[in-house]
Amino acid sequence: MRIVAFLGAVAVALVASPAHAEESPPDAPAADVSTSPGRGGSASSEPSKVGPTDASLRLEVERQGAAMREMSASLDDLRRKASRVRLSGFVQTDWIIDNQESQNEINGSTGQPLNQDRFTLRRGHVRVDAARGLVAGSLEIDANTTNGPQVRPIDAEVSLEWAEMPERGLPSFVASMGLMRIPFGFEVQESDTVRPLLERATMLQALFPGEFDLGIQLKAKYRFLECQLAAMNGNPIGAKVFPDLDPVQTKDVVGRLGVEVEISPGFHFRGGISGDTGTGFHAGTPATKNVLVWQDQNGDGLVESNEIVAIGGSPATPSKTFHRFALGADMRLTIRIAPLGDLSIRGEAIDSLNLDRGLEVADPIGAGRDLREVGYSFGATQEITQWAMVGTRYDQYSPDADASEQIAVHLVPVDRAYSTFAVMGMLRYGQARLLLEYDSHRNPLGIGTNGAVTTLADNALTLRGQVVF
Repeated sequence: MRIVAFLGAVAVALVASPAHAEESPPDAPAADVSTSPGRGGSASSEPSKVGPTDASLRLEVERQGAAMREMSASLDDLRRKASRVRLSGFVQTDWIIDNQESQNEINGSTGQPLNQDRFTLRRGHVRVDAARGLVAGSLEIDANTTNGPQVRPIDAEVSLEWAEMPERGLPSFVASMGLMRIPFGFEVQESDTVRPLLERATMLQALFPGEFDLGIQLKAKYRFLECQLAAMNGNPIGAKVFPDLDPVQTKDVVGRLGVEVEISPGFHFRGGISGDTGTGFHAGTPATKNVLVWQDQNGDGLVESNEIVAIGGSPATPSKTFHRFALGADMRLTIRIAPLGDLSIRGEAIDSLNLDRGLEVADPIGAGRDLREVGYSFGATQEITQWAMVGTRYDQYSPDADASEQIAVHLVPVDRAYSTFAVMGMLRYGQARLLLEYDSHRNPLGIGTNGAVTTLADNALTLRGQVVF
């Protein structure tokens, strides 16, 4: 009978335990159930071991969540305050294989060699960019041997940056001060490492020589609209007169309003209009005294009374200022052509007054009239996969569109236009490029074999190697 009672108690315990486990909540601890065969198989329960309550668990989870949020905020604050420094640069070396203007002679006025068929370091730039929160700065140094070894700052600016937030309807802002690119047109602001041809169009080298000037600038961008406005000295780093200086108190105001849109997949358009208005400077002359000049007219080396000439002195003339301005339009159309690559068509035109600072320096005070400058350029490039590119460009620039000369009793217009037709081919590998370009120049100020001013060809074949790091 005892054996039967024991087996019955075990069976009851096995049946009751799963049912109790299914009815218990998941978080509840399991009861310690045991049977005692000495008491006829009756079950006895001992006090259960109770864990942390739900309230204490919630408090612990909330405490850990608050600690994680505080840690995340601290990390974000550290990221904003952390300095970001980047070092970059590039090198462009040229081999001028053939230049029709080259001569094995010395320029008597400057003492520089007239030979252009040589190897030269066109540009060697080292740039440091740093940012801390909303504040950023950059410094770029240029080394070249274009006119002998030269090292100079090319870009140095401090900026306050605010990122675009389209979800809030806010544009991006960048306020900069220092030595920076002139915000006019497209090609002036295009990086030297990206530009497909060797140099910028002639009109841009004349009106904006060096591409950089000192001043303050505000950039704003919202979706497809771009706006740039700057107040600058008005004497770019490559100007022939007062480079990087400003002889007048008033500043030049330069700006560009542009759009950049993707019309359809693989069809991209970028264009804009630009303006420049400012004040030019005509230097005065100091006073001169009366002088006596001896001209040995008969060549005998003896001073005779009829060979002595008195030249009267002249009073000082004050320096004067004049108004100058420019209006320009630019466009670039990029079309993806599979499987070759991008076809890029670009054009730019400028109409200006008294603004030439790099080729034939405009001085309307000395000329007695305003000098109107007109120029344009048009070109196209085609990628041939990622390894190569071909392209061409034609540009024309007239430093005095109203030039004329007196022939007998008639005033005849004179064509003073410079023009260049360029053809190039390029091989690319990563950040390296090898570019071969042939330029056909028309120079209206050439000197003929008889010493008279004439229009001469000034063609050149140049090989350029470039690497960006």
